[in-house]
Amino acid sequence: MSKSNLLIVWSNGDEEVANKFPLLYSSVILERQYWEKAHLILWGPSIKLAKKDKEIQKKLIEIQKTGVKMSACIVCVEDYKAIKELEKLNIKIKHTGELLTKALKSEKWAVMTI
Repeated sequence: MSKSNLLIVWSNGDEEVANKFPLLYSSVILERQYWEKAHLILWGPSIKLAKKDKEIQKKLIEIQKTGVKMSACIVCVEDYKAIKELEKLNIKIKHTGELLTKALKSEKWAVMTI
C-alpha cells in the first residue's frame, strides 16, 4: 500500500522559505493529483509570519480553496498572540501534536517537515 495523503509541518519563519516551498508546493498538490488529501500544519515561527504578512495570508486562503486543510498549534498561536489573525484565515487552532502523531504512525500519510 502506498501513502496517498500528505501532512506538511511548516515551522520555519523565513518568508523566502515559505514562498518557495511549503506554500508553493501546497498550492498545486491536490489540483495536480499528487496526493488524495493534504494538510498543512503551522507550527512555531510560521505562525508569527502568517500573523504579520498579508501576502502570506492571501496565499494561505488561496491554498485552502484548492482543498488543502490547515491547522495551527494552539500553544504557539497563543504564544504569538495570533488567534484573531488565524481565525480570520479559517485555520483551525488546536493541539496539533495528536494529528502529527497519528500521521507518523499511519500507513496512509506521508509527513514532511519544513
